[in-house]
Amino acid sequence: MLPVCFAAVLLLDLASLLAGWETGHHIAKPLLMPLLAAYAAVRDAPRPLIAALLLGWAGDVLLMAGTDGAFLVGMGAFAAGHCCYLALFGRRRTSPALGLGYGAVLAGAVALLWADLPAGLRVPLVAYSVLLTAMAYRSSALGRTAGAGGALFLLSDMLIATGIAEWPQLPAPDFWIMLTYGAAQYLLTTGALASEHGARGVR
Repeated sequence: MLPVCFAAVLLLDLASLLAGWETGHHIAKPLLMPLLAAYAAVRDAPRPLIAALLLGWAGDVLLMAGTDGAFLVGMGAFAAGHCCYLALFGRRRTSPALGLGYGAVLAGAVALLWADLPAGLRVPLVAYSVLLTAMAYRSSALGRTAGAGGALFLLSDMLIATGIAEWPQLPAPDFWIMLTYGAAQYLLTTGALASEHGARGVR
């Protein structure tokens, strides 16, 4: 039932963004991560997963404030969430070639965006991007589902970064940001739960 509720709220949020209905977005967005966290909790998820989702909720709410200070604190909440994900992934193996690919994406993005980013945000954004890229890379340790979630999380935040740099945007950019972000968190959650329950079954 909770995944259905999450999907319904995400659809409401996406429809609100397409329609320009700010009230709908302000109602729906703060409900997304608590619904996923509740689903993870009832499935007996590891604590780092629940913590990552709740920190994502804090980041979501803070970014809605629309101020530079709230943006930085919200980015800090997401960074802490990525640390929780990294703790969840543990020391499981991941492909070195995939790591090189993610490293190349990070280096290319920083090189291209650097000059267009506000001077005061350059260092915090790059530091955050390094942590995000590490999370995206390591997410594949839990399988393809979680790995796809990590990749979509990186894509979502790249879309935000290009907006901050004032690059040309897709039509309805917030729609694409929330679509990729919502899918990312859902895939990370379901991938982590499948991996955890599979490991318990092996034991």
